[in-house]
Amino acid sequence: MQPTGQNHAMMRVAISGATGYIGGRLVPALLDAGYAVRCLVRSPEKLKARSWSDRPGMEIVQTDLDDIESVVQALEGCAAAYYLVHSMTSAGSKYAEYDGRLARNFGVAAGRAKLGSILYLGGLGETGPNLSKHLTSRRQVEYELGAGGVPVTVFRAAMIIGSGSASFEILRYLVERLPVMITPRWVNTLSQPISVVNVIRYLVDALHVIETKGRTFDIGGPEALCYRDIMRIMAEELGLKRRWIIPVPILSPQLSSYWIHLITPLTHDIAKPLAEGLKNPVVCREDRIRDLIPQDLITVRGAIRTALAQVARNEVETSWSMAGAIPGDPDWAGGASFIDRRQAMVEAPAVAAFRAVCRIGGSHGWYAANALWTIRGWLDRLVGGPGLRRGRRDSELVAYGDAIDFWRVVGFELNRRLALRAEMRLPGDALLEFRVTPAENGRCTIEQVARFRPKGLLGMLYWYAVSPLHYIVFDGMLRGIRREANRIATSMAATKSLHQT
Repeated sequence: MQPTGQNHAMMRVAISGATGYIGGRLVPALLDAGYAVRCLVRSPEKLKARSWSDRPGMEIVQTDLDDIESVVQALEGCAAAYYLVHSMTSAGSKYAEYDGRLARNFGVAAGRAKLGSILYLGGLGETGPNLSKHLTSRRQVEYELGAGGVPVTVFRAAMIIGSGSASFEILRYLVERLPVMITPRWVNTLSQPISVVNVIRYLVDALHVIETKGRTFDIGGPEALCYRDIMRIMAEELGLKRRWIIPVPILSPQLSSYWIHLITPLTHDIAKPLAEGLKNPVVCREDRIRDLIPQDLITVRGAIRTALAQVARNEVETSWSMAGAIPGDPDWAGGASFIDRRQAMVEAPAVAAFRAVCRIGGSHGWYAANALWTIRGWLDRLVGGPGLRRGRRDSELVAYGDAIDFWRVVGFELNRRLALRAEMRLPGDALLEFRVTPAENGRCTIEQVARFRPKGLLGMLYWYAVSPLHYIVFDGMLRGIRREANRIATSMAATKSLHQT
């Protein structure tokens, strides 16, 4: 099916969920296709750090989906809108109810704003009473989006494979870490994965293929495989020896979710609904979309190979951990708070020192006491926190909203300030902040401040219990940053000298 010939260069589309995994890849694809894009977000700062945020045709509008009037105003002047919101990372066990309410608000607002269509990416799976809570919620969202009478185009996908996707990270970590896997029977469930590249193509092209408007499509790759075979392919692409997979009937979805939480970067709140859905076969029941939007569908092996190559090249565009609300810096006014403040003079320019600060976490580590950080990460995983395994999207670059192990970037000023808010399970609120200030003769100072606001007596006891370790952890980290800054400065000077000669 060829495009309708519509001049979409002047067409403005809205995206709700642009800070998420799919949305963050869809926006630049739409801009490349000539559309004007308006992003409806809770935290504009999360998008301002993206490389495409200042491209022509881009708008960022702060919007509260719980406020219908706010959504109506944000949608006015748009021809269509993508709805890519999923609250599983922020609403916990009540995500289904919350998602349904937000979708209905959006649908009503779309009708009042006289939108031409809504496009939605949902979940693949047979309908019926045995459908998991997660997939049932996706169906409910489809229904609620039509509350305002606007045609809803639905794409239902199974596992989406791409660097940084939740499905990809589950597969990679399970296969990398477990040469022998005791698994539930869902390991033999059929799935029809699709590459994120193909998903983005369907979403973009559907805007100008009018035959897709208001219809529902199953989308998947060219093959249906059981999860056992997908794990085998992942192991082969990772260059690992054969993985032994032993299915047993006694592991419930609840137990599976805890296992996924402990072994992979995903938290229990995300792992549980995903594990529950693994019992449902997710295979396309029709392939009409292939005639309407023809494209070369990437195989499971090809999608995994591409994703692994992007991880190796440090080219992960978006990650599952980027989605979700950011409460921002804790409000330290009122109540008792504890502060650990340290400062160091660095014989290096501010740009080198800030680069050193931005390398913390992930595979690089925390400059000192990495064993203690690892232990703390495991303890956090055991009580349901994110732990250290979330890593970071990029080993060098940092942006507002990025996850760095069990921290979240809540403040960023290039070459000046980096603020991290703890997302680990704590009896209080914690903030780790770095400030870099230029000094004379090409030097600078680094101020490192750890703040903790306890919640009740338990929080105070926690602070006093870990205080003896602060010298090892925080002082060691500052000294490590200073060494790294000097190394970076030396490298920068050598590169500059080489270019001059």
